[in-house]
Amino acid sequence: MPTAVLVLGAGNIGYAIAHLLSATGDYDVTVGDRDEAMLASMPEGVKRHTVDVQDEESLRHALAHAEVVIDACPYFLGVPIARAAAARGVHYFNLTEDVATAREIRHLAEAGRAVFVPQCGLAPGFISIASFALCAKFETLHRVRMRVGALPLFPVDALKYNLTWSTVGLINEYCNPCQSIHEGELREVLPLEGLEQFSLDGIEYEAFNTSGGLGTLCESLLGKVEHLSYKTIRYPGHCELMRFLCNDLRLSKRRELFRDVLENAVPVTTQDVVLVSVSASGTRSGRLVQETYSQKVYHGEVNGKHLAAIQITTAAAVCAMVDLHREGKLPKTGFVRQEDVSLEAFIANRFGRHYTSSKAA
Repeated sequence: MPTAVLVLGAGNIGYAIAHLLSATGDYDVTVGDRDEAMLASMPEGVKRHTVDVQDEESLRHALAHAEVVIDACPYFLGVPIARAAAARGVHYFNLTEDVATAREIRHLAEAGRAVFVPQCGLAPGFISIASFALCAKFETLHRVRMRVGALPLFPVDALKYNLTWSTVGLINEYCNPCQSIHEGELREVLPLEGLEQFSLDGIEYEAFNTSGGLGTLCESLLGKVEHLSYKTIRYPGHCELMRFLCNDLRLSKRRELFRDVLENAVPVTTQDVVLVSVSASGTRSGRLVQETYSQKVYHGEVNGKHLAAIQITTAAAVCAMVDLHREGKLPKTGFVRQEDVSLEAFIANRFGRHYTSSKAA
């Protein structure tokens, strides 16, 4: 029988998740949101349920017949959704980049009635799976650099950026402290610092510290690597302007205003590309060597619908984790880290293959 999945959040990512899962025929998909106009735009073949996740009774009612819940809501709704899932024994998956939310969800997993798999998107998410696989190729690890970016293919404004992701999540990444490992010790570093430039396929990029992308990888690699860092990729000049907005204008202290500014001034685009790059160095057979994993995923048509690259990569990642759990390849209960899943198993999955099948737009 099809697995009953409740997708909470009818935004762009919720749409893509529902589209991917429902197309297989193996999932009975319901999308829940309080915005009826958003629900009306969901793909054909999925059920729609009006739910206010901030209302406990409404949330309990929505979860009543679900075996799996996928939380595609803003990060600050993650804990109440996970708590309700724990109470009913519903398996829980989410996309959050928020470190504090992920920690709370981990505590809820200790009840042991269901599996809890937070941070299942691109970064955090797939980037940890790819990085951990690369790390396994070394006898000792020296440095691991993780770089990820979702970028417009045709940047035209001064920021050289279009909105492709949750604005709340984006602001979180730009304003919250960032984890790293430096000389074998866990450290916090400032967002929008550590600026570096590089080129890939003849295109110039920059990268800088942002929060949340490492997931639980600092914990998994502490004591095993000397240096571990995560940075977001943008086109050159973006970081300087974001520093002006966040620090000089102090919008990091007025996040609702910051969100309003971005959503009314920076257009959304579905013509985008996602860049994933992991570089690791360490010893192998007594020699210091370096190895890199790099991938580009472009926007395109998936099962007859055009999806942005960030939709494809984020939705494919969480769908792959749900699918692996359905196939019995994840634990039945408890907390699961992204790096607990092998890259081979992920890429072999019907959803994970989207990370290797994209072609240039």
